[in-house]
Amino acid sequence: MTLKGKDAHIRRLRKLSGNQVKGLAGAIVYEGADTIRAEAFRLVSAGSVSGKGHVASLPGEAPNREHGDLQAGMKAAQTGPVTAEFRSEADHAQPLEFGTSKMAARPHVRPARDTKKPEIEKRFAGQFDKLVKASGG
Repeated sequence: MTLKGKDAHIRRLRKLSGNQVKGLAGAIVYEGADTIRAEAFRLVSAGSVSGKGHVASLPGEAPNREHGDLQAGMKAAQTGPVTAEFRSEADHAQPLEFGTSKMAARPHVRPARDTKKPEIEKRFAGQFDKLVKASGG
C-alpha cells in the first residue's frame, strides 16, 4: 500500500522540524514565561505604597511592593531551545509565595500563572497553527 501524497507530507514534516521552527517555538515559549513575569510584577505593584506609607498585604493576597527587590528578582529565562521559565529570585520570594510557620502565604507567582495560562495557550496554539499552515497544509 502506498501513501498518497507521501513526498509532499515528508517535505511538510521536514519544514516543521527545522531550526527556524525550533527558534520560533523557543521565542513563543519565552514570551509565555515573560507574560507570567509581567503579571506577577503587576500584582505586586497593584495598590502598593513604598517607603514610609507602606502597608503589608493581607494573607492570601499578593505582597505589596516595599523596596522593589521582589520585582527586581523577577526574570523570564530561556532554559533550552524550546523551553523557558519564570523565576522569582529574591531571597524572600519563596517564603512570600508559600508562607512559613510564622507568616501566611502571599502568593504572586501562582496567581499570575493561573491568570495568564489561557492567554498563553491561545497564543501558543495560534502561532503553531500559522506554522502548520505555512508548511503547506
